[in-house]
Amino acid sequence: MRAPWALLRCIIILMGFWDLFKSKTIHEGEVVDLRERYRVDEKSAYDGVPTVYYDVLRHSDKEKVGTIDLRLNIEGNMYYYGHIGYNILKAFRGNGYAYHACLVLFDIARNEFDMDELIITCSPDNIPSYKTLKKLDGELIELVKVPKGHPLYTIGEKSKYIFRYRIRLDRNDHI
Repeated sequence: MRAPWALLRCIIILMGFWDLFKSKTIHEGEVVDLRERYRVDEKSAYDGVPTVYYDVLRHSDKEKVGTIDLRLNIEGNMYYYGHIGYNILKAFRGNGYAYHACLVLFDIARNEFDMDELIITCSPDNIPSYKTLKKLDGELIELVKVPKGHPLYTIGEKSKYIFRYRIRLDRNDHI
């Protein structure tokens, strides 16, 4: 009786693995496009936060230049991470790709997930990210100390700038 369950489990795992290779939605921007990689719901996420992961593709040639993710809630300790996390590959840094990826993700958050505002954080010593967040024209609401027991603290991130972005001025306004 155990063999059929093992076979079924293998099939389910393979179906999930195959899902990684399926063509995903591409959200186009002027400079970069975001290709959805996968979604994790709150039950599957190690931190309990539903998250959507995207590849950042240069618009002109579709070359992957980085990744970005959208966390759909940031209750509790997730506040220090914010709604958006991004990483631009070293070879492509300094081209404004993070800024443009955030703009595309703002549209996705507003239009697909009906979000009104986003929090994005960065460490004070991360000058490029700080400049990106300032250029995105958010409100710097605070510089916070990360609690000592927090996972960010354990990797050396002891404080965070917290920026708020109001991505919809009016709930009836579909920018």
